Amino acid sequence: MEGNMLEQLKEKVFQANLDLPKHGLVKYTWGNVSEVDRETGLFVIKPSGVDYACLKASDMIVCDLEGHVVEGELNPSSDTPTHAVLYKAYPEIGGIVHTHSTWATIWAQAGLDLPAMGTTHADTFYGSVPCARYLSQEELDQGYEAQTGQVIIDTFAARDLDPSAVPGILLHGHGPFTWGKDAKTAVMHAVVLDEVAKMNLFTRELNNFAEPLPQRILDKHYLRKHGKHAYYGQK
Repeated sequence: MEGNMLEQLKEKVFQANLDLPKHGLVKYTWGNVSEVDRETGLFVIKPSGVDYACLKASDMIVCDLEGHVVEGELNPSSDTPTHAVLYKAYPEIGGIVHTHSTWATIWAQAGLDLPAMGTTHADTFYGSVPCARYLSQEELDQGYEAQTGQVIIDTFAARDLDPSAVPGILLHGHGPFTWGKDAKTAVMHAVVLDEVAKMNLFTRELNNFAEPLPQRILDKHYLRKHGKHAYYGQK
């Protein structure tokens, strides 16, 4: 396996990382995408601080679920420990994205949950996308990135949320993380999250008293795309 490890996955993760600037989700190097291979227990992630214009598939870094580099010449993304913690906690997750995309980050900096105001949101996120708390000094001292992953897990546990039904979170004062069955899906969720964050901000500007979507409409739109009775799209 040496030297030729997970080459197809590297190509997939490389392409998914390129999708971030393509969709206007990142400036400079403010973002990263990874995807895990559950058979080997390894994941592939973008190298740290490398400009997207210079990035190559061969630059992708292979790590184990402890966040240790298994293959690659460059340093992995600084957020690698967060990805590792989430992959270990949630076996259903196959890909993870972190960005500082403008509209989602505005909500994260405001420290607000992102409510489901419309069906655009309801098609992807089954209810509000939570905003997690700030890390404590003790958590920062223990390891900022790994503890960020733990705060995400704690937030979902405390609110009894299913990470498959709400595939994203806002980190207070930081920005969004999204995930999905693979890297491509996680990127799509990042695009949707930023778009609905933008829509919600303008909705609240127009009508400060605008209410979230009624549960029955949320149910209809989410469940026609997801779950055993889904009928959206082609079979």
